[in-house]
Amino acid sequence: MCVKMIREIVLDTETTGLSPQEGHRLVEIGCVELINHIPTGNIFHRYLNPNRPVPKEAYNVHGLSLEFLKDFSSFEHIAEEFLEFIQEDTLIIHNASFDLSFLNAELRWIQKEPLVRNKVVDTLKIARTKFPGSPASLDALCRRFKIDATSRTKHGAIIDCELLSEVYLELIGGRQKVFDIEKVLSSDTPSFSHTGFSHSVSAPSVQKIRREPREFLPSEDERVAHRSFMEQHIYKKH
Repeated sequence: MCVKMIREIVLDTETTGLSPQEGHRLVEIGCVELINHIPTGNIFHRYLNPNRPVPKEAYNVHGLSLEFLKDFSSFEHIAEEFLEFIQEDTLIIHNASFDLSFLNAELRWIQKEPLVRNKVVDTLKIARTKFPGSPASLDALCRRFKIDATSRTKHGAIIDCELLSEVYLELIGGRQKVFDIEKVLSSDTPSFSHTGFSHSVSAPSVQKIRREPREFLPSEDERVAHRSFMEQHIYKKH
């Protein structure tokens, strides 16, 4: 029996600054593989030598200094490995325009095509649509969905990917809407589909987690922010 499997890549980066147009570079890339929205344990993680100073403001965000990064490879030496990992599968990114601007700049600088073949799901846009007027940062969404983010003392590509994979699952409906993993695991040769080609692999080892449906009630601050949003953008139109 063949079971159609959907592969997605949760992706996050850390950088030396806010814009590649100002000469800033990547310092870390993290990717977590999902099969049918469930992490498989397969990851891609690289620190990168930016070949430029790391400003104090950026260091305060992610804690990665040039002294730490200088012995790692630069992006050009890991680009093929990165592209092979993500293939042409859907990318799940929080504030996608930021990460893609850096990834595509780094690719252009080494004469490679930008990431135009991958579908991109921006969880920041989903969160702002679902919860208008409420905070939509990764930390805020972890609090909303009661996801333990205590290990996130600073921004880091892999820890952020792991948290985002849980947030993404909640944003698309929660674990109760994920299809029956046991059915996949009972299949001998599930069909594993990338955009552009297919091949068979053994089913991923996934621990099935059962959760009781939860009610996510807004905080008082979120209620106030929502009322303000409605008054500014909705009520005044009528």
